[in-house]
Amino acid sequence: MDQYRVFGHPIAHSRSPWIHTRFAELTGQAMGYTKELVPLEGFSAAVTAFARAGGRGCNVTVPFKLEAATLAQVRSERVQLAQACNVLSFHRDAAGQTTVHADNSDGLGLVRDIVHNAATPLNGCQVLLIGAGGAAAGVLGPLIEAQPQVLVVANRSVDKAQTLVQRHAAVAQRHGVALHACGLDHLPTAFDVVVNATASSLNGSGVPVPAEVLKAGTLAYDMMYGPAAQGFLDWAVSHGAHPRDGLGMLVEQAAEAFAWWRGVRPPSVQVLGELRALLATAP
Repeated sequence: MDQYRVFGHPIAHSRSPWIHTRFAELTGQAMGYTKELVPLEGFSAAVTAFARAGGRGCNVTVPFKLEAATLAQVRSERVQLAQACNVLSFHRDAAGQTTVHADNSDGLGLVRDIVHNAATPLNGCQVLLIGAGGAAAGVLGPLIEAQPQVLVVANRSVDKAQTLVQRHAAVAQRHGVALHACGLDHLPTAFDVVVNATASSLNGSGVPVPAEVLKAGTLAYDMMYGPAAQGFLDWAVSHGAHPRDGLGMLVEQAAEAFAWWRGVRPPSVQVLGELRALLATAP
């Protein structure tokens, strides 16, 4: 069977093997999918060893997404803009030489979960993206391509937000999107969609923006899921917004990777429902 893997540090919590195994079952694909804990200085060696052993591709999670982008010989436009990737594919020629291709499916997964699963249009909307780190960089391009009217990137360090915005300026202009950067203390108010791409949910530091960014019916989306996202979701509900965690993004970005590898689009909505039910009954 064709073999795939997810690399990360930590990795024990990863749901990717379950998701991709279920995708394979539902689409009749003969493939295996495992996870591997990689030493912090051992990512390149781990990927190279997997490719040499016949692996067909891999997913990449924290903290290796930046390094993965530099490892590939062929990078999609999404990877070039984000300067990070979460999915690699190994292509072998007749002489047995391997070329590594890189893509980033995080933003595609986020947009699909918002637009299709949460039934919230992005076209013509006012969108706030909180954070300017790797998670935000990975989703900004596809958010722009969804053509909101205004997209604001807010970060504690304004310089970092400005750098990210400048890198995406040409894409924003091409899609007619007003793209801006600002600090967390100088935010416009009342967005249609608010996406938290910071680590605030993980480290328990609280919601990084004031409640004024919300209005009745705002979709408040935390890219984390499970207990880590609960504080943000509770905050959203208390201010009249619609909360959503990042589990759908997790499944949908996996579906994009699966389709890239296998040429088959898996039933992501079904798998998302099954995964939510599984997590609800987990101890």
